[in-house]
Amino acid sequence: MIAKTDLPDMIPLFPLPGALLLPRARLPLHIFEPRYLAMLDDTLKTEHRLIGMVQPREPSAKGGAGLQSIGCAGRLTAFSETEDGRYMITLTGISRFRIQAETEGFTPYMRAQVDWGAFARDVGPAEQDKSFARKPFLDLLSRFLEDRGLSTDWDSLKEAEDELMLNSLSMLLPFDVGDKQALLEAPTLTDRRQTLTALLEFALHSGDDGTEIMQ
Repeated sequence: MIAKTDLPDMIPLFPLPGALLLPRARLPLHIFEPRYLAMLDDTLKTEHRLIGMVQPREPSAKGGAGLQSIGCAGRLTAFSETEDGRYMITLTGISRFRIQAETEGFTPYMRAQVDWGAFARDVGPAEQDKSFARKPFLDLLSRFLEDRGLSTDWDSLKEAEDELMLNSLSMLLPFDVGDKQALLEAPTLTDRRQTLTALLEFALHSGDDGTEIMQ
């Protein structure tokens, strides 16, 4: 496990819309763009082997997009190379960070100076959600999945620890970029569960056009 004092001041950034990484969760990625292949090669040479996952901002009316200010760094914990030179990798979430300044020009990929101070709880044991009522939540999730024509491994889900369940669902469920960012920025596991519950309820009570369905 990486200690908070071992986290570097600068990390490479991998901007990817809709890709959410959370502490202690695992994110599989397929790397094929030349600049990110270079990023991977450079990351493998570091002691920490960290890559910062961050979402691009939605383009504004004034033009330009930029990056969200908060992302999550993952440690490269598995990788394999395909015959044509691409990589299948797995990042294990270590800690969220706040971007202080982006750095360009020295590498074909983005890097940033980051601050970890606001996310001390990320580096440590799994979080608990003592007020988590599983049955009502799983009932809500079942309705959402049925409504979307999706399925899940219920046996594994029911046996999972609170943090693993809630973080995995936050990462995998088909929410938009803004919703994923809200899940990432939730200060605690309880806050994330409440945000996730609200998103599921909103999805079930709203039509595709955003209008409420009368029941």
